[in-house]
Parts: sequence; structure tokens; C-alpha cells
Amino acid sequence: MWAVVGTDIGPLLLAATREGLVNVVFHATDAVRDRALRRLASRLGGEPVEAPASPLLAEVIRQVEAYFAGRRDAFDLPLDWSLISGFNREVLRELASGVPYGSVVGYGDLAGRVGRPGASQAVGLAMAANPLPVVVPCHRVVESDGGLGGFGGGRDTKRKLLALEGVLPEPLF
Repeated sequence: MWAVVGTDIGPLLLAATREGLVNVVFHATDAVRDRALRRLASRLGGEPVEAPASPLLAEVIRQVEAYFAGRRDAFDLPLDWSLISGFNREVLRELASGVPYGSVVGYGDLAGRVGRPGASQAVGLAMAANPLPVVVPCHRVVESDGGLGGFGGGRDTKRKLLALEGVLPEPLF
């Protein structure tokens, strides 16, 4: 099941299985949404159905809207981790549980937290593969010198998310 919700960073596609939220996709215009849904159908073995009124998606939407309104600093949702495995899953789980709202962590520091010091590039690849951005906050991972680093939703989106959390001054756009 899936729904698209408007946010301050543009439309987000939110997709869930019976297990929980499985995918968040940035900039979910019609073309991006359709491509993401085809990819999900292929990976999950079933055609996703639009269902914004489902209890799970309704709760996801409520929490996402509260986050962007500044009324929520943590998500309390069931997550379906089936789109990611191995090292990437380990890193993303550590990120989700160990890097709170309003803080950032370096790629190398996050690598050390999962017992792989020196694997900062692998952590970067895990962030790029994150199927649950915003909810699993890969925007909170930055370069050791304070640079933003990359971001699947674009650097402007990363700046806006960090500004929302009070980590950066408000972006000028």
C-alpha cells in the first residue's frame, strides 16, 4: 500500500507492507512515483495499492506531518527492513536508534559504532541505499570536516531537514 504526502521538501511517496513502512521516496512527482512503484512491485513480488486511509499509512502520514510541523522529533512506526540487508541494514539500524533529532554524526564515527572503523565510504553507500530516508535519518550523517556530504534527496533537501532540526541555520530558499 502507498500514499503520497506533501511536505516542506516536496511530495514524499510512503509505501508499506503488512510488516511496516518499507519505502520513502523523495520528489514523488508522477514519473518518480510510477518508477518507484514499479521497482517496489518487482522487489516485493506484488503490485502496491494506493491506500492512504489504511491504519498504518494514516499513522505514517500523521507522524510525517507532525515532524515537518515541528511537533515530533522521533518516529514510532513499525519498519519493514526487507529492502536492505547485511552491513547496510546494520548501519541504518544504528543510525535510527543512535543518532537523535537535532544531532549529526560523521560517516567514520558511524562506521566505528558498528565495529568497522575505517569503513566511512561503505557507510556512505549504506546512506545512499537507505530505503527509509527521513524516518531513518540519513540526513544526520555528515563529513568529518563538517561538510554536508551527499544525499539521495539532494543537498538542498538535506539542508532543509537539518535546518528543521535546528542543526543548521534556516536555508535561504
